This record gives sequence, C-alpha cells and structure tokens, in this order.
Amino acid sequence: MINLEWYRTFVAVYDHKTLTKAAAYLYASQPGVSVHLNALESYVGKKLFERSSRGMLPTEDGKQLYNYISDALKKLEKAEHHFKKTSKDAVPSLNIGMCTETFQTILETEISQLDFDLVAKFGEHPFLLKDLENGILDLVITPKQHKNQHKTSSYQAFAKETIVLIAGNKTPLTTIYKLIENREISELENYLKRETWYSASNEMAHFNRFWHENFHKRPDFKPNYILPNISSIIRCLENNHGFAIVPDFLIQNSLKNGSIQQVWKGNKEVSNILYFATRKNVQHQKEIDFIKEIFRRKMGSSLKTN
Repeated sequence: MINLEWYRTFVAVYDHKTLTKAAAYLYASQPGVSVHLNALESYVGKKLFERSSRGMLPTEDGKQLYNYISDALKKLEKAEHHFKKTSKDAVPSLNIGMCTETFQTILETEISQLDFDLVAKFGEHPFLLKDLENGILDLVITPKQHKNQHKTSSYQAFAKETIVLIAGNKTPLTTIYKLIENREISELENYLKRETWYSASNEMAHFNRFWHENFHKRPDFKPNYILPNISSIIRCLENNHGFAIVPDFLIQNSLKNGSIQQVWKGNKEVSNILYFATRKNVQHQKEIDFIKEIFRRKMGSSLKTN
C-alpha cells in the first residue's frame, strides 16, 4: 500500500508552491520532502510538478491527483484532531547552525529552558548558509554574509568578536609585556615563535589573520598542538603554559576564574561582526526571537553591539 506521508507531502507542496514552505509546514527537512515527492512520482509513474523559477507548478496529472485526494486527507486530519488522546499542540522545531564553540559557550546551558524542540547543526559557515538557503536551517549564527543570498536571506548584525592573544595562567609574561610596551614588534615576534602554541584545525584563519595584521607576514611556524576546536584549546591552556589566538567572548569565564590570561589585542584590532542569518520567508519567528535574545543577553557584556 502507498505511504500516506507521500500524499501529505504532495498536498503540502501543491498548497504552498515551494519545497521550502512545504517543509516548514510539515516540520520536515526540504530533502525529506523531495524524497517523498520523488517516491510518489515514481510510484504513480507520472510527473506531478514542473520545477520552475516561480516554484512548483502542478502538471495536469498533479492537478487530477490533488482533486482526488485533498478532501480525503482533510477528513483524515479532522479525524486525527478529534480522536487523538491528547490536546497538546504540535511543538515547533527550530533548526539552527553555528560553530561548536559558540553553541557550547552561549546556548548549551539554556537548552533545558526552551519550550520548543531544537536541532543544532555544526559546520563551516558557507555550508551552513547553503543549508539556510535550501530550507534545512531556520537560523545561522555567522561572521560571514553570503553575497548571493540577500534576495532570499536576511542578515542582522548583532555583535562583534575581537580576536586576541591569550596564555595559560602559568605562562611568564613579563618579557612579553615589556616588548609590547616598548613597541619592539620584531623582537616580540621572535619571542613568541619560540613559545608553545595551541591552535584548532578549523580555526587557523584566526591565527593567520591576527599574525599577519600585527607582524605584517604570515606565520612561518606551526603550532605545537592542533586540536579539534577552540574549546579544547581553552581547556588545555587553563592553569597551564602556552599561547593561543581566539575570539574574546569564548574566554570570559576563564578570565573571571583566573585560569586564562588575555595578553594582547594587537596593535591593530582584528575583529568580526556576527550576524543572525534567516530566510526572508521566516518560519517560527517567536522561537527565533527567543534564541536571538539569549545571544544578545549573554554576549552583550563581552561584545559591543554593532
């Protein structure tokens, strides 16, 4: 027997005109909607939609199928609503994307307080923004704007992260502070290159950019320890010896308890503007606003709003 979800997906696409809106209506992913639709077309042996710049346009076969099943599906939905054992409304599900460290620092401790479901995805920003465009994600926290997405996506600047040089609290800093005070930049570079360094495989851009802006060259040495992410760097440096270059908002708790020292912001500030990225036909606005407010509240003390 045919899968009833295929019919539900077909009707949702027919009613909402696009895969993205249908996915949002069904609380499903856009790839999942595509899978159902392709399976139904394969089962009936007919093409049900024409994909165009105007959206999903039903073929004549698609129109006929819709006329046959739409009323029946509406009756089934009414029956489900009438006979279900609980009156609890469907819980919205929000899909968000960001880097792992940002999630751990800002959002992780807030999860148990949410009154909606949350799916968090981690990865590189270009891929997260692509998922946003494709309707897989509802909100992305990103320091980058996708130039080709401004017709479909909205970017709201909300904070600034500053890239800083840090050290574990057992690291001697007297010589470094003296070199910085005297602006002996070449000597400072040579001193730092002889020290123990930590970096992350997915965050070398911070390291390279800070070094280039302040020493006017690319770093010609390799960090001693390449770790999975910045959170690992911070944990390894706490109450230890060594250096790293990281965004300042990730170290606020470590600075407060004295396990990490912020050494230098550089002669030239290196920073990124952080954005809330959403689709323009946004779903779950209430839930998105709730997540935004968490970020503003928790990052406001360490980052200046743009």
